[in-house]
Amino acid sequence: MINKNSPIPIYYQLEAYIKQQIESGDLKEDDAIPSEREFAEKFQISRMTVRQAINNLVLEGYLYRQKGRGTFVNKKKVEQELQGMTSFTEDMVSRGMTPSSKLLSFDRIPADSKIAEELFIAENDSVYKIKRIRLADGAPMALETAYIPVRIVPGLTEENSNQSLYRYIEENLSLSISEARQEIEASIAGVKEAEDLAIEEGAPILFIVRTSYLGDGTPFELVKSSFRADRYRFVHTMKR
Repeated sequence: MINKNSPIPIYYQLEAYIKQQIESGDLKEDDAIPSEREFAEKFQISRMTVRQAINNLVLEGYLYRQKGRGTFVNKKKVEQELQGMTSFTEDMVSRGMTPSSKLLSFDRIPADSKIAEELFIAENDSVYKIKRIRLADGAPMALETAYIPVRIVPGLTEENSNQSLYRYIEENLSLSISEARQEIEASIAGVKEAEDLAIEEGAPILFIVRTSYLGDGTPFELVKSSFRADRYRFVHTMKR
């Protein structure tokens, strides 16, 4: 409940109250929350304070708005540990979710200087450029563009590229996958990203660049991904 004598800001108390309602199951996924007026009247606080709390929860991904309809409880975020190396498909399956992909384009292109440098290949060497939307239980989670050297992963087609690439490499090509280097930064969705991920333009996203390596240290994949920040978060346990 709201304690107006507490040093904790009222908007923060309201945020904590709504989060507790979600975590306890009193408010379920896609449930509409009370209006700003209803919250203001219930706790005898200003609508501006209520608006601030709700805006913060929308930004954090707990809630989402639908124009003309109201504010609703968002689906829970998928958590990925920043330890171990798994593909998107493996990660979703381990969480009991059904992974799928929507292939947007599959091309063979000459590598430009930057891609060549990242993949340790010569400029203009042939690479696959695969652009797809990654989905979990039918909901878009990430927009992904992958660059893969043709000479390292021969025989890749539109059909098998839409499955788990790691499984194809390990089972079909009998290659060993060793490690990956990953960079994560906060960003916002542009027009195309917003359209593909079913979010609003300017919504927060996690932009990730990942380079994956075979057992002998050869890079075999450069992936640039835009993850929905309202559906995805990364967790890392640090020990002293």
